[in-house]
Amino acid sequence: MLDDRKYAFDAAAHREQLILLLKIILRAPGRLSSREHQQLMRRYPKPAGEGFYSLANLVDGFRVFAGQDGLPAYDETLLYKLRRKPVRTLSGVTPLTLLTKPFPCPGACIFCPNDVRMPKSYLADEPGAQRAEKNAFDPYLQTWMRLQTYHNLGHSTDKIEIIILGGTWSFYPETYQIWFVKRIFDAMHDFGKGIDRRAEVSAALREKSMFTGVPISDVTIDGAAMAASYNQTVQDIYAAEMRRSHGLAKRIATGQRERGPADEYASWAELEAAQRENETAACRAVGLVIETRPDHISREEVIRVRRLGCTKVQIGFQSLNDRVLELNKRGHDVAATRRAVTLLRLAGFKIHAHWMPNLYGSSPDDDRADYERLFGDPDFRPDELKIYPCSLIESAELMQQYQAGDWRPYSHDELLELLVGCFQRTPEYCRLTRVIRDIPGTDIVDGNKVTNFRQLVERELARRGGRSVDIRAREVRKKAVSGADLKLDRLSYASSIGEEVFLQYITDQREIAGFLRLSLPNAEAEPLMDELRGCAMIREVHVYGLALGIGVSGAGRAQHAGLGTRLIERAAQIAAERGFQRLAVISSVGTREYYRKRGFADGALYQIRDLRADTGRGRSQPPVYSSGQPDPACSATA
Repeated sequence: MLDDRKYAFDAAAHREQLILLLKIILRAPGRLSSREHQQLMRRYPKPAGEGFYSLANLVDGFRVFAGQDGLPAYDETLLYKLRRKPVRTLSGVTPLTLLTKPFPCPGACIFCPNDVRMPKSYLADEPGAQRAEKNAFDPYLQTWMRLQTYHNLGHSTDKIEIIILGGTWSFYPETYQIWFVKRIFDAMHDFGKGIDRRAEVSAALREKSMFTGVPISDVTIDGAAMAASYNQTVQDIYAAEMRRSHGLAKRIATGQRERGPADEYASWAELEAAQRENETAACRAVGLVIETRPDHISREEVIRVRRLGCTKVQIGFQSLNDRVLELNKRGHDVAATRRAVTLLRLAGFKIHAHWMPNLYGSSPDDDRADYERLFGDPDFRPDELKIYPCSLIESAELMQQYQAGDWRPYSHDELLELLVGCFQRTPEYCRLTRVIRDIPGTDIVDGNKVTNFRQLVERELARRGGRSVDIRAREVRKKAVSGADLKLDRLSYASSIGEEVFLQYITDQREIAGFLRLSLPNAEAEPLMDELRGCAMIREVHVYGLALGIGVSGAGRAQHAGLGTRLIERAAQIAAERGFQRLAVISSVGTREYYRKRGFADGALYQIRDLRADTGRGRSQPPVYSSGQPDPACSATA
């Protein structure tokens, strides 16, 4: 764990040089290219051979000297010109990805990496995994460090989408889940207040000692031999720590022991208190995502993750072919995936599926049929999708099929042709979040090592006269838009529980500035809990464009231009026309205030608006767009 105090930068000592650099960058007609930026840094280096100014130095300088010596006044939108990786927050929110600790997994999938330093399916060389390991997988340390990095690089930290990855979330103990989420909130609140407790947490972790004395770097699993499974190996390495954590949790719960900052225990009451604080905190959670398996989704599990504040579930479909699932030892069938999606839809969750072509026993033709089923069958139709072509990793059991000649990776041309077809068949309501997993080429034994395959696919589509129409390909991002540029478009499709309505504000070129997902359940769809009885459901509201702080307005920006309110009012109108008396929203903790201001009242796990009262208040029509009155909405509000 790094002590970053030694990297402290004194902007005042570099005032003259920083102001000169900032004037050049901010007065440029557009953002400097990477090459132009590097040339500028070389032309004006730090004095006395101290090296070059970093992006964090420039951002710090702008925050200190804005409005002085000819620099423009501080404006958060101007930070865009300083950022080297602005794409991270161009979807309207700031993503915060964390990994859980190594832990046994209920699956035995032959394609899955078995790196015992990591939670199941992750590799220590992946960027996010490296950050997690450096922070001993502690949620407080991971959160604080990532927020600090974003802040230093000029990104907004007001609206955070929390993404919890690692193994099967539903298989971790409930006390660990509650503690993990609660500590994320603790770090967000501390960071927003300028409080840094990392030294205290790090000291507690060193005392606790995560490992049991086994040299973890010497423990590997050979997929070709598989003398021991991931679960067996992890249990051997972490057995003492697991027993210790379980015992501590019991003693803390019964008041026999005081809790330390690294003890993995928190109560529901403590989490709920942290959630209430986050409603008005400087760093708010506008989304909470977990990942799990279809066979671990039950009514009870759905309610539990909702109680944690979850709004989206990443779920591994992998394949919709029972034969392929069985050959790959997935441990569940397609029927389990159907049941899981239905339960998640009933609860209003966004469904972020993972799909894997090139699995053992499949073929390009089988994968094409599988993808057709993914969006052709109402029981599936995910809102977001990660396409992860199977990669051969040395620690995976798939090595045995590979060495026997029973499985081979698709060639570059086969994979390109398959993915071009997938892109062409992806509907507008879905977002292709990722194409090709971010696995370092050094970890791949055989197969594709090209990480920018999405660009290759889009280039090939363009060559054929087409283009991708998924959400990610159509986001307005940093483009200036106004009310006159946009029109409201409606797309409806059937789901396993009723009808989905996808409302989107788009340009004439169908670029998307904002959207809303509205679920209209059939009368036969039995709600999971009484508070949702008779309710239509807003599952997501999202306004795209450069992430702006809460209450910050940017001329020509889609965010804070009233689009979220207009979409909600149109959804309420549609729900009322279809006979629904109430409209629920699966709101995030940090967006509850936003929905309260729009007529929604707090329920047990949802916020609900009485549509019958709307008619009397004259709220049946969507409000007129007004760019002069910015909407202080959060951007990912459900």
